[in-house]
Amino acid sequence: MKKILLFIAFFVTYASFSQEDAWVYFNDKPNAQTYLDNPLSMLTQRALDRRTAQGIALNINDAPIEQAYRNQIAAATGITVKAKSKWLNCLHVRGTITDITALTNLPFVNRVQFADNSLNARNSVPKTIKPVNKQLNVQANFAYGNSANQIEMLNGHLLHQANYTGAGKIIAVLDSGFLGVDSAQPFQRLFTNNLILGGYNYVSQNTDLYVLHNHGTMTLSCMGGFTDGQLVGTAPDAHYYLFITEDVASENPVEESYWVEAAEEADRLGVDVISTSLGYFGYDNPNYSHIYSEMTGNIAFASQGANIAFSKGMIVVASAGNSGNSADPYIGVPAEATNVLAVGAVKFDETYATFSSIGPSFDGRVKPDVMAKGQAATLSNTAGNIITANGTSFSCPIMAGMITSFWQAVPNLTNQQVIDLVKQSSDRFSNPNEQFGYGIPDFQLALNNALLNTVTNAKDKFVVFPNPTNNDISISFPKGFDNVKLTLYTTLGQAVMEKTNISSLSTISLGSLNSGIYFYKIESSLFTQSGKIIKN
Repeated sequence: MKKILLFIAFFVTYASFSQEDAWVYFNDKPNAQTYLDNPLSMLTQRALDRRTAQGIALNINDAPIEQAYRNQIAAATGITVKAKSKWLNCLHVRGTITDITALTNLPFVNRVQFADNSLNARNSVPKTIKPVNKQLNVQANFAYGNSANQIEMLNGHLLHQANYTGAGKIIAVLDSGFLGVDSAQPFQRLFTNNLILGGYNYVSQNTDLYVLHNHGTMTLSCMGGFTDGQLVGTAPDAHYYLFITEDVASENPVEESYWVEAAEEADRLGVDVISTSLGYFGYDNPNYSHIYSEMTGNIAFASQGANIAFSKGMIVVASAGNSGNSADPYIGVPAEATNVLAVGAVKFDETYATFSSIGPSFDGRVKPDVMAKGQAATLSNTAGNIITANGTSFSCPIMAGMITSFWQAVPNLTNQQVIDLVKQSSDRFSNPNEQFGYGIPDFQLALNNALLNTVTNAKDKFVVFPNPTNNDISISFPKGFDNVKLTLYTTLGQAVMEKTNISSLSTISLGSLNSGIYFYKIESSLFTQSGKIIKN
């Protein structure tokens, strides 16, 4: 976040660092099978359902770290445990080199990885000292703005008009703080509709969410904000978890560990999409800083965690960064990760915003992946004023919310299918470049392609979506089908609705029906199909 969002930099010099940061990795999880035999002891039912829907099996990294190992590390001389990761089976610790190295004598410790690679056994590449930033580039050019441009650019308004606004999906926002969210007007609709589900403050180690910083407030407003006639987020009806992982007071690799810990909790809670306007490259201690040659998709700690998050069925959307005008213009961690959707920034006219970080990754992968409006993006500040601001910090949540609304429309898709369709709908998909990646997505095109692919590949010729639904449904079917008729029945076999001469993709309202389970029968001159619809 703060290091990738700003244009005003300052250099910090340090004489010495007596305390080092490191990750302590363990050999095993001796009690893992107990947890795997009782999945609800480590994951919520919603998380298990997400795995089942995408054919994802449980494995050993779902089990928690062995508590006895954690206790012994915490009790070791001179050691402070800062964070943990069950996915990577390790603890983030702080202490002197001597005290940390002594941990390797414990029989259950596999290895110690210092944040300063020069202290590790392997050869290291010299670090480039990068400027450190702790301020946000917020341009309050106008007291009020209009969010239409940033949504219409993605054809997101067409999904919203079809009532695909993120309902039923959950977004986790990983950021630096959410000052004012509990009081500012643009967020009140979230509270009125019980759309804020909770979260955790990993920096302060408590549940105080509406503290510390304003950056998360602004990013959240791009997705969930609502001020009639002034600001509409891209997923105004999604549910949200808020996680504070970014310590604006310092730059230290522990923030990557907080990030991974929050992603693990998001997985446990059944989150669908992670939106993270944070990025890691330079640290206060230059020996900890990343370098471009490490941007190969799975080296950095947060990038490893982000890839595992994807393997659990979530979609991770990250800011590309604001280093485009710098001497080191490349995308950082975790946007560079193999399975993260990195979002760059464009202007209102869809031209490149020159601050937006560029690709490719060091190993030649296309980065950024996609683009959204990030220069003069419309959002809310902590006082509830609608302002404009610059940064990929805002193109990221604009995209994340739109992906969430899209996934609501086609809930049976896997996370990989969603990402593929979004990329394929982008305006530079056939000719990506280092500034735009695959370009600006067209979410209506993505939806059309998703429905076409479903019909083409499925034995069922009629696709009923969304299902479950809150009110309206649509039916998609191939060309050549005519005289299409829909009949809905209760579970007792009573016909309660009949629609004739239905056109493909037309909207059918179920508003007159009570919540519950209904059976449908769709008939045409070529094909008849039956199935089940759930109305929430």
